[in-house]
Amino acid sequence: MSQIAKARQFQSLHARPGAFVIPNPWDAGSARILASLGFEALTTTSAGLAFSLGKPDGTGAVTRAETIANARAVADATDLPAAGDLENGFGDSPEAAADTIRLAATDGGLVGGSIEDATGDAAHPIYEFSLAVERVAAAAEAAHSLPFPFVFVGRAENFLHGRPDLDDTIRRLQAYEAAGADALYAPGLTSAEQIRLVCSSVDKPVNVLMGVKGADGRALSVSELAALGVRRISVGGALSRAALGAFMRAAKELRERGTIEFAADALPHSEANRLFSLDR
Repeated sequence: MSQIAKARQFQSLHARPGAFVIPNPWDAGSARILASLGFEALTTTSAGLAFSLGKPDGTGAVTRAETIANARAVADATDLPAAGDLENGFGDSPEAAADTIRLAATDGGLVGGSIEDATGDAAHPIYEFSLAVERVAAAAEAAHSLPFPFVFVGRAENFLHGRPDLDDTIRRLQAYEAAGADALYAPGLTSAEQIRLVCSSVDKPVNVLMGVKGADGRALSVSELAALGVRRISVGGALSRAALGAFMRAAKELRERGTIEFAADALPHSEANRLFSLDR
């Protein structure tokens, strides 16, 4: 499927009623598996990529070139639309954010992507408001100048960086919407009420990171998130960490007990071969 066709398909997912799940593969193989399970779109994960490279997430250890190369691998692995976690655009300036969007589309093959307002500086973790809005405006302009619809997501990172200020988060999301963002995202929200308030405060589709717990202590389901007004649901690095958790348990069993009972739950070799041999 062409990039233009993928872009139109991706745009239509955001325009239809209800919510859709957009899981996060970290490489071509995990992208192929997710596509085989019937998901409608994919988005990369900065955490999953960092861990696959043996690097920490959120520290600037992963380069823009590595991120774009990973995006291309995921985008080319299936016929599904693929978007990207483009971190903070790999630079402080509005120009850096715009350049990253252009590279994600042209070199990465993506049809969507997000830019954070996190600086990467622990002493000053969130960009000052006016600069944050300028960065979103520049990225949106770059996205909308492409020859196909590119869904650009403006991200407000307060809750991930020790600033659980809902009023400022909503103010930022509203400003990012006005600056041209096609969708909005505030990862780290902690309650159903916060999600409801965010969704009702903006007019663009809101992405939520699955895992927020309800009053009963149980993680909210897809249908419950949709009822709060969420339009798009991702899982961040959770699938990557689930795979790493299974790997760690298996390796510990082998090292500490000298057994391979974990193999009973492993994906059979024949099934893996079948999955990765399927025509797209």
